[in-house]
Amino acid sequence: MVVDDHPMWRDAVARDLTEAGLDVVATAGEGPAAVRRARAVRPRVLVLDLNLPGLPGAEVCRQLAGEEGVHVLVLSASGEEADVLEAVKAGATGYLVKSASAAELVDAVRRTAVGDPVFTPGLAGLVLGEYRRLATSPPPTTANGTPVPHLTEREREVLRLVAKGLTYRQIAERLVISHRTVQNHVQNTLGKLQLHNRAELVRYAIETGLDTD
Repeated sequence: MVVDDHPMWRDAVARDLTEAGLDVVATAGEGPAAVRRARAVRPRVLVLDLNLPGLPGAEVCRQLAGEEGVHVLVLSASGEEADVLEAVKAGATGYLVKSASAAELVDAVRRTAVGDPVFTPGLAGLVLGEYRRLATSPPPTTANGTPVPHLTEREREVLRLVAKGLTYRQIAERLVISHRTVQNHVQNTLGKLQLHNRAELVRYAIETGLDTD
């Protein structure tokens, strides 16, 4: 199943996979539909973009990865460390950037189908290094001893700017990312911290000192 919000790209990926002899059982262009259709058709591999309307790709991955044998291969324009690590932590089996060739994509899908981890060259070492770091570091805790939810460096950066009063558009310009990417990071952070709105995010940032970083 192929999930991407750009129709021409989505159709091209589906066509390349079909011409290689793979069975594309469904496509979707936004997050909620991806979750519904994947649960209906139960694909072996979900080729998933991260930047989706309605529900971020990382959250789609978190909901579907491993469900009824679904393996997630992220196919994203971003090769940023934060995006790669977030996808893997959400349950992605592999991560490929969109500069990959059709042959590389087909090979990655076949390997993902049997559970092999597949990464664009250079990203595998990044993921391995992060997991080694986590394995040797004690989990952070708050002042009262409860575990602090893990935020990616990009999520912390966005949260810091939200706390300083910047609008989503100003944050997008400051970080040279899209307005929707900022919204996705904020939604992911709200979910991880179990908060409900921007005001609660600002309060959290102040309480944890992020606003003064």
